[in-house]
Amino acid sequence: MLAQLRRSAIFCLICLVLFGLVFPLLGVGLSQVFFKHQADGSITANGSTLIGQNWSDTKCPGHPLGSCVFQGRPDDLGPYASATLNPAEHPGDDPLVANGAAGESGATNLGPRSAELKKYTKELIAYWHERGVQPTSDLVTTSGSGIDPDITPADALAELPMVSRATGLSDAVLTHLINQETNGAELGFLGSPYIVVLQLNEALLKLEK
Repeated sequence: MLAQLRRSAIFCLICLVLFGLVFPLLGVGLSQVFFKHQADGSITANGSTLIGQNWSDTKCPGHPLGSCVFQGRPDDLGPYASATLNPAEHPGDDPLVANGAAGESGATNLGPRSAELKKYTKELIAYWHERGVQPTSDLVTTSGSGIDPDITPADALAELPMVSRATGLSDAVLTHLINQETNGAELGFLGSPYIVVLQLNEALLKLEK
């Protein structure tokens, strides 16, 4: 009886050390050696490439806020960032932070017949028209996570007139930049081409300098 209890206790201790200490440390160590950038959160000087950033308050002298950079999905801009204190006021997905108030990720769960969804979609369309953009469907609809960092090349091209006017860069230069920052489908066939907005705007900043 005591021998069996002793074996059980030793086995539990071994499992605790192996799976509770050695295995996690080995995983962390290997990830730091082979995938350090990804393991550290894919952080750049301006944020993470894994999380949508709020670009709507970027200063653009003489132009509407956010006009001098490319915008992501509407989780962080326009009426979707209108709440000040209560995240429940957000008509769409809650960004991680908007107007100094913490939010949360998740879908809106507003159905296609929702009057609220229709109202705020019209506001987003007006938001883009004010900036000279004919928005794609992506630019007036939220992502499932609420913090999607990517847009399609078509989304970026739709914003091109706005960015060109605010930065003074030609359409040809910006189109070349968009093509450079376009990532192909994963493994060549999974999903569709996409652009990480953060990386696109960092490349844009280098051009402006």
